[in-house]
This record gives sequence, C-alpha cells and structure tokens, in this order.
Amino acid sequence: MTYEELKAKSESHWEELNNGEMALVRIGTAMCGHAAGGFRVLNALESGFKEKGIQVNISEVGCLGICYAEPIVDIKKPGQSRVLISNVQPDEVSNLVENYLFHDALPEERILGYIGTDDEIGPRKKFSEIPGIALQHRIALRNAGHIAPNDILQYIALGGYDGLNKSLNTYEPNDVIEEVKKSGLRGRGGAAFPTGVKWSFLVGSPGPTKYILCNCEEGDPGAYNDKGILESDPYTLLEGLTIAGYATGASNGIVFIRHGHDGPIDRTEKAIQQAYEYGLLGQNILGSNFSFDIEVALTGESYVAGEETALMEAVEGKRSMPRYRPPFPAAFGVWGKPSNINNVKSLSYAPEIISKGADWFSSIGVNQSTGTAIVCLSGNVNLPGLYEVPMGMALGDVIDKLGGGTIGDSSLKILQTGGPLGGVLGPDSMDIHIDFDEMRAAGAIFGSGGIIVGNDSVCAVDLTRILVAFCQFESCGKCFPCRLGMEHLLEIIERISNFQSDESDLELMRNVGGTVEGGSLCGHGQLGFGPIRSALTHFESDFTSHIVDKVCPTGSCSNPKIVPKNTRPYATDFSMGD
Repeated sequence: MTYEELKAKSESHWEELNNGEMALVRIGTAMCGHAAGGFRVLNALESGFKEKGIQVNISEVGCLGICYAEPIVDIKKPGQSRVLISNVQPDEVSNLVENYLFHDALPEERILGYIGTDDEIGPRKKFSEIPGIALQHRIALRNAGHIAPNDILQYIALGGYDGLNKSLNTYEPNDVIEEVKKSGLRGRGGAAFPTGVKWSFLVGSPGPTKYILCNCEEGDPGAYNDKGILESDPYTLLEGLTIAGYATGASNGIVFIRHGHDGPIDRTEKAIQQAYEYGLLGQNILGSNFSFDIEVALTGESYVAGEETALMEAVEGKRSMPRYRPPFPAAFGVWGKPSNINNVKSLSYAPEIISKGADWFSSIGVNQSTGTAIVCLSGNVNLPGLYEVPMGMALGDVIDKLGGGTIGDSSLKILQTGGPLGGVLGPDSMDIHIDFDEMRAAGAIFGSGGIIVGNDSVCAVDLTRILVAFCQFESCGKCFPCRLGMEHLLEIIERISNFQSDESDLELMRNVGGTVEGGSLCGHGQLGFGPIRSALTHFESDFTSHIVDKVCPTGSCSNPKIVPKNTRPYATDFSMGD
C-alpha cells in the first residue's frame, strides 16, 4: 500500500469515527488518568452502555497535559463539538455522560471546555483557552489525548508518517541529518547534546547491522514525560526512530523501557505490531529500498541503566553498569555493533521537524534551546500536569500560570529540577528561563523535565538528604569514587539532619563532592554532588540552622528519618507533599 492509499484510508476512518452516526466517547487512561481512576470510569462506561443497550464508540486516549483534571471524559456527539468533563468518577457516569448524550444536560461547573469550530462552540468556553492548554505548544505531544494509542490509522489521519514519507522520497539520508542539525534540536534526555551531530557519528560506522536505540528507562522521581508519550502516542516515537534509522543507515531500532511500566510497554508493542501490518516497518518501507526493524527491550530496576552504555549492557542481559570508553558506542555498541542512543522526546520531534522544516522548529524557543520543553510539574502546586511549552518560558510562569501557584496559603520556597542529579533553586530564581544553558549556569539543570515544587513546609536539608540517599542507593558500584563517595556524602548529611554535625562538615562535603565529580566514570557520579552544591548556594541558612542552632526551620528533621543502607528511599519521601 502506498502512502497516498494509506492516507486516504486513514482519513476515511477518522471521518467515520468522529462524524459518523454514533457518538464517540474518549477517556484518558494514561498514567495520570489511571492513577485518578480512569480505568474504573472506563469500566463503568462500558458496562453501563452495554446494560442499557446504548451504542457508542469508546476510545482510550492519552494525556492532554492537565493531569489535575483527570479522569477526563471527552464526548463527541454526531454533528456537534467535543465537550470535555473533568474529574469524572465511576458513580457519575450515568448522571453526567448519559444525561448529556440524551438530554444535553451537563452541569456547567464540570465542563472543562469545548473543542470544535467557532460555529459549533458559539459563546461557550473553548477548551483551547484554558491556561493549562493555551500556554502549551504541543509538538511531541501534539496528538496526546486526541487519538487512540492503539489505532495507527488515527495517527496517520492527523499527518502521521508524513515526515517519514518525505524523508524517503525527498531527502537523501545526509539531508535528513542536516535538517535536524539546522533545527537546533538538542537531546532531551538531560545532556542536551545536538541530536543531528549525534546521528552523524553513526554514518561512517561499518555496516550492515547498526542500531538506533531509544532510552525510555526514565527512573527519575517526578519525571513521566517519556512514559507519557509512549502511553499517549507511541507512533510519533516509532516514526522518529525510523527516520533516524534512514538518516544514519541503521538496520534496527530498540526501545528500552523500564520493566513493570505496563502502559508504555503494552502500547508500544501494539504500535510496533500495527506498523509492521501496514508496511511502515520491515522490508522496503513504503515501497522504498529502506528496511528497518524495531523491538522493545525491558530493563531492570536500575537508575544507572539510563546511561547509554549501561543501557546497552542491560539489553545484552548483563548488570547495568557503564562501560569504559573508548571504544565509543558509534564504533562498538549493543552486541558489539555500531549504535546510537537517543531519548524518547528527542526522536519524537523528528517527524514534525522533517514534515514542517527546520526553520519552523528553530523559530520556537530561545538562544541555543530551540523547540519546546515537556515539563512534568508536581509537588506542592495546585495544578500538576504534563505541560509542553516553548523553550524560554520563565520558571515563575510555569509555577504560577500553568501550575496555579503553590497549594493553599503557602509560599514557594524551593524547586527541584532535572531529577535527583539536578539541583535545587530558591524563590529568587523565578526569572530564570527554561533554557539548557541558562539553567546550568544557575546551578541546576533542566534534565529530563521534572520540576518538583516545594512550599515553605519543606526543609532544604531534608530534601537534599532524600536526593543524596537516592543517588547513593542507585550507584552501580563500578567505580569507587561514586560507590564510596556517595555513601560518605549521605553519612555527612544524615549527621547534619540529626543535629550531630559541626561547620567542618560543610567543607568536608565540598571536598568529597569534588572528588566524586572528578573521578567518577559516568554522569551519575559526575553530577551526584549537584544537589548538595545548589542547596548550599540557595539555602545555606537551613544548613546553618541545623549545624549551629540545632534546629530544623520547618520541623521536618525533629524526628530524623535515616535511610538504612541498601534500602531504596520511597518515592513518597521525595514528593514533598504535606
């Protein structure tokens, strides 16, 4: 089947689904919807309609970004606009959904907004005008919440695989790489290395077997954007991965997902199966001379598996530990074959960059940080969510305009950004912009996109202790500066939190931290002192209070919480909730 035939079939399918004789009910069942009870609502919908003989199309969809409103039920009646209802519970299905389907009766306060033409919506509230939606610029998440993640025809109907078709029929492989370079796309996994440059490393490597690897290990507490993409629209990742394969001359793609993350695993595997069925993977894709295969590989519970060479070890069935370099992955990667590894988000931008052009993408963002950032906003904030915003948005706008400010009457005290290897920032940092280089200069990193908000109930020493405990537990132990240094740092900060320290421990932490940074094999140790350094920069008074006055300013350390050796810190400790 040609791309044109596939496109025509997809558009017909989309038209029938959205404008046919039956109503279409979408229900969010990605991670945030699941946590809020989305599957219970789905079961209530299915059983209720079946019991009463009501015929509707029910479609599971992903995350619209406004996680605080989940479970969201989205109803499209024939010939009418879509209406979205927030925080639906199973026992409300009959009153809310069925009353709207048959009587147009729906409490105004439950309506998030309407999606449709201006004539259809009229004076009613537009979904696109909600601050959490209006301020977003969704590229990697453009289809999330709108298409079913198990229906490839819906993806194609909305422009999916246009980028791959254009690559195969318009560009030579090197042209694709040059277009990605020109776009300014930088890796979204934390290091922010230019994606096009990274792809070019693989071009000169000997074939015929080469691998493009996708990293969805995503073990950071507070980060869930990679999983969000795979649960909401796995096809954009598969298309981007295939484009990267064509550009670099790779023959195989592997998507690494952490074991136990059933939603992303199941939906990605289903998407791969459908891509093969429609000739979008396998031999002679879309009638071209290009062939490419993709599979899913599962990693264990290892944070270090997010490091590229440790991830290669994991897929080979070995313990997740970084390799010594050289040789570098482009020469000797997984199974000893030339390999190139990218984050889910980095690859998910590629289809739109090729389809709409490098200039379009580079016009979004600021400075050397082009495109968008996907922010996982959580903690002591009113409106947590998965927000895709233009690079360059100020942190203050993220917290106040998207997140609705801190909960209750509390004030903002601390931001933890970039995962446990990132850093912390104080309330005087709200003018800092989401810019890879600006955030690094401020002593933090954007990393994988997690921003955890802490209010005035959070103790900087206690939070830093939790971060260090996480890093100590997750050290793979291969190199002694990290293995011993992280344990030593944890012992020191536990002394501080237990009021058993003196001022010499601050200098000791800096000395040990510098050794860990300079002597560690991979980024885990090299970045492990970052949380302590940034906490000392922005919250030295909290440390002084513990060391000199023997008092915790928030009372968090009155009953010290010591993490026993070889015991994983609980994610709930990290949430900074009340």
